[in-house]
Order: sequence, then structure tokens, then C-alpha cells
Amino acid sequence: MNRFSWGTPRSVSEAAAAASSTVADAMSGSSAAAAGNISVVKAGGIDLLDLMKEDLLAAGMLINLHEIPGLDAIAEEPDGSLRVGPMVTLAHLAEHPMVRRRYSALFDAVHSSASPQIRNVATLGGNLLQRPRCWYFRAVEHHCLRKGGDHCFALVGENQYHAIFGNGYCAIVHPSTAATALVALGARIELTNAQGAVRGVLLEEFFVPPERDIERENDLRAHEILTAILLPRIKTGVRMAHLKQGEKDSFDWPLADVAVVLDLDSTGRCEHAAIVLGAAAPVPYRAKGAEAALVGKRLERDVAEQAANAAVKDATPLSKNAYKVPLFATLVRRAILKAIGKA
Repeated sequence: MNRFSWGTPRSVSEAAAAASSTVADAMSGSSAAAAGNISVVKAGGIDLLDLMKEDLLAAGMLINLHEIPGLDAIAEEPDGSLRVGPMVTLAHLAEHPMVRRRYSALFDAVHSSASPQIRNVATLGGNLLQRPRCWYFRAVEHHCLRKGGDHCFALVGENQYHAIFGNGYCAIVHPSTAATALVALGARIELTNAQGAVRGVLLEEFFVPPERDIERENDLRAHEILTAILLPRIKTGVRMAHLKQGEKDSFDWPLADVAVVLDLDSTGRCEHAAIVLGAAAPVPYRAKGAEAALVGKRLERDVAEQAANAAVKDATPLSKNAYKVPLFATLVRRAILKAIGKA
């Protein structure tokens, strides 16, 4: 790991002014030569320090956000929505009574993520902005597309944990389990620049697929700080669930995870559905075919089965990850039934 200096701003504007680059830009082929002269933001530091220890990032300064007031707060807004600061740890988020009571899919997604030690340090903002965990991307020896190279090694290599959707160009999966639930919930985020201007973005639209920009996973810009995650008010009749499956029960990245949010009318008919698959694609994958299979129907086991099949209809598995297709179908079916209390 290279030497670096430490900055401790006391306001968002000061932090944004000091953050000369995003982590993605600092790691890009065009910026790598000058990386030692750039400064990047540090939240919990779990992913950032990994990248630095792996010699993938050589930032000259880390901008510590821990001293900025309010970024670690959770507060209910007047309209009933919930404002979550980006410095809220995963442990704090999972322990918050309003999250447990109103946003059970998010609670299920974060309360068992990683290990207790990591959950007590890792922040929600850092979790959403972390870089891919693809072993080719994480190995300095492999100059892959995402690092300015000319091809994706996973397409014909070791791809058992990689994408089964949107994988024709780059086969990473988005690493944030929290993002799966937040996209299904329709969460928005706020981004603040050095002049104090706030940019509001639907979280689903914040994530960037490889065909749009191969070297970044999101639309964070230089001199911009993620300052809030906004969870919408939950209406009466909304049901939700999150399920994940890993190779082991703890301390593991999911092989697949699914978040389901269903808006039911007074008769139990589905008026709106959001079904999002994690560890499935380079961005949280919206299973629109599965959603369409539920809308307008009473949700029984046969309807859940139809939606599960529709969720994986367009999958394009690679040589070693075809097992994910039936795995996702099973999780979608079970998540729907769990959400409506018929699991």
C-alpha cells in the first residue's frame, strides 16, 4: 500500500471540494498514472482499503467523512418517508426499529450481510458505492475491461459467481445486497456538490450498466458526496420480502438474492410489483416479466410459479453459472409467497 495523507473536513461542501476524484475514475486507465495526486472519499473504508492493499488504487489523500454532522443519522420525514445518512452502519440500520417494522425487506438484506465485525464498520453509502468483487477485476495481474483493458476474462474463464443477465460485455455482478432491497423499495438518493447544490436521483437510475460506461458502476461525479438515501413511505397494503442464498449460512457473498415489494388492494389483488434480483447482473436486475405476471392477479402459488419462470426467461448463463437460473426462479417464488404470508 502506498503512503497517503488524511483529510478530515467538517462539512459536506468542504468534503466535496476536497474529493478530486471518484474511486472509479482514480482506477481508470486514463487516471491511473496520476492516481497518487488525487483524493477520494472514505466512508467505512472496507472496500477502499481493500483496493489500496490490492494495489488497484493509489490515492494520495483519503477524505474522512466521520466528522461531518448528520451523515450518520436516521430520521423520519414529515411525509412519512425515512431519511438515512450514508454514514449509517449496516448494524445501526438493521437495529433501527422503523427499518425493522416498515422496511422488512431491507432489514432482511442487511442484518446478516457479511460478519458482525464488518456490519459495525461498513456504511450504507459505502456498501452502495463499493466496486465489483469479480476476482479478475480484483487481481492486478488481469487488465480487464473495467480497468481499461480490451476484454472480460470472466466470459470464458472462471465465471461461476458471475452474471446471468446483461453479461455479453462484462460479467460482473453488483456487489451490494442492500441495493437489491432499496431498488425494489423505490429508494432515491441525494448527491451534494462543493457548492451545496443537491442532485436527487432514483437509485435504480443511479447505477450504470457496462454498455453505458464500462469503467464505472454508478453516476457519482467528482466533487460530489452521497448525502442521503431516502426510503418512501410505505402504504397500507404493501407486502415485501428479501431472500438470499449463499454457499454457507454466514460470512458469505450471496450466490443469488431477491427482493419483492408488492402493493395489494383490499381484495388481495396485486396492483403493483417490484421484483429485483441481486448477484444476477452488473446492476440490480429488475425482473419486469415477473412483475407483469403478478399485476392484476390474486397471488396464489400458481401465480408465484408463473412469475418465477418469467423472472429467468431471458437469462443467458455462462459456462459455469447455469445453476443460478433455477436458483433465482426458486428464490423469486419463495420471496413472493413469503411476502404474502404463504411461504
